[in-house]
Amino acid sequence: MNNIVLVHGGFVDGAGWEGVYKILKGHGYKVSIVQNPTISLEDDVAVTKRVLATQDGPAILVGHSYGGAVITEAGNYPKVSALVYIAAFAPDKGESVGSLIKDPPQLRDPDGRTFYQESVAIIAGRTTQIQPEYLPALAYQG
Repeated sequence: MNNIVLVHGGFVDGAGWEGVYKILKGHGYKVSIVQNPTISLEDDVAVTKRVLATQDGPAILVGHSYGGAVITEAGNYPKVSALVYIAAFAPDKGESVGSLIKDPPQLRDPDGRTFYQESVAIIAGRTTQIQPEYLPALAYQG
């Protein structure tokens, strides 16, 4: 799996992924950054699917913040092999970003300590701590 598609959050643009882009490219991945208009969720999903259509094979779709809602909707596209949520909204069926920010969940480790939002990713439904060297690059997304 060489293709990774990055989706930015709200109130920012794709330039926020620059640090992550450089790290992934340095490891030999083919990386695309979606430049969503953030006018509506439907428009952002459509733009994301257009980027997915250009991939030469299966792609991992990565979303940060509001981008999590976008990848949730775009995740059924045939070329998507996995979804990665980095400090992102992961709405369930019938949920919206608005309903999720109304009462945000607290993420805790097995010892009851609260995770810092910037250091958590949800990969395949499991909460995972991000390696510290990747955090400065992710901070641009916030």
